[in-house]
Amino acid sequence: MPPSVAIRCFVTIETVTFADTASSRLELIGFRSTAPRRAVLNAIGNAPGPFTVEDLLSEVPGVGRATVFRTIKLLLELDMMCRVPLEDGTARYQVSEGDHHHHLVCRTCGSLTEFNDPEIDARIAEQARTRGFALQGHSLELYGLCQSCRRTA
Repeated sequence: MPPSVAIRCFVTIETVTFADTASSRLELIGFRSTAPRRAVLNAIGNAPGPFTVEDLLSEVPGVGRATVFRTIKLLLELDMMCRVPLEDGTARYQVSEGDHHHHLVCRTCGSLTEFNDPEIDARIAEQARTRGFALQGHSLELYGLCQSCRRTA
């Protein structure tokens, strides 16, 4: 009977972060991965939820405002982030979860929930077409109370 052989196999699983993905995409279109930009990308990826520019600036105190704003602008253009206008005129940002979508915005806690609905999009496109309007994009935010805030109200 042959002797038993123990085989050990080690698998390394690398976690790809938002900062890694965003940095790679930015480099592909010609933007360098500088330390300040990387700090902004890490702060965005680590944000616990929707954030304002001021929230982000407080997370990266050594980074200039211009770098923060340019990075946000680039990520919006790459559809990696969403800008959600709030009823009071301010805006919150969050990492985008996918393609074209809309938002449910809680008036109490500020949570943002993404949803998509092809029927709504089709109706919007049809309304534009019947009015001779060349639709180039749209956003839809619905304001109310999330499930958690409804329970405590």
